Amino acid sequence: MSAQEALRRGRKKFSWLLVVLGFTLVLHASFTGAKAGISQILLQQAWAKTSTSNQKVKPWPWADTWPIAKITAPRLGKSNIVLAEAGGEALAFGPSLLNAGGSPKTGGQVLIAAHRNTHFTWLKNLKTGDTLLLQTSDLTETEYQVMGMEIVRFDESGIEADETDKRLALITCYPFDAKLSGPLRYIVWAEPV
Repeated sequence: MSAQEALRRGRKKFSWLLVVLGFTLVLHASFTGAKAGISQILLQQAWAKTSTSNQKVKPWPWADTWPIAKITAPRLGKSNIVLAEAGGEALAFGPSLLNAGGSPKTGGQVLIAAHRNTHFTWLKNLKTGDTLLLQTSDLTETEYQVMGMEIVRFDESGIEADETDKRLALITCYPFDAKLSGPLRYIVWAEPV
């Protein structure tokens, strides 16, 4: 085999490798989006059962979380089921309550986090003065008004556990169109009306 023939075969193999790698990346991205969409359907069903029985209903048998609230932005026509115990796995399926804060039922500063590229993409469209509705599993609804937004480093957020603070903080990574995670967080602050 000549050197040119070997080079041609090497390029062909490398081209196929790039095609397979590209297909794998597209498939992975599609899977992530599909998982987020399907999980929302299952979470909606679990939320319906939770809100009628007022008991913890897991969205699928092996889930380590369950729906505890529903957050709605009426002007945007957006809503999400909020999950208990925001761990890395829970965040893959929807917005999650951060354990460092209070809870929608017991009060205190309510901290809800979600990924910027799935469940909280709509945060970038909120405006000061917008209404947010937070409904708990007993169907109690609290109305909040967006007071402002800020961009902070994750380790300089200013968020502290304070039972007297009744604000709602919606938190996601920033910037919204970034491909990799970074140190910045986008926080929407809202106060009860």
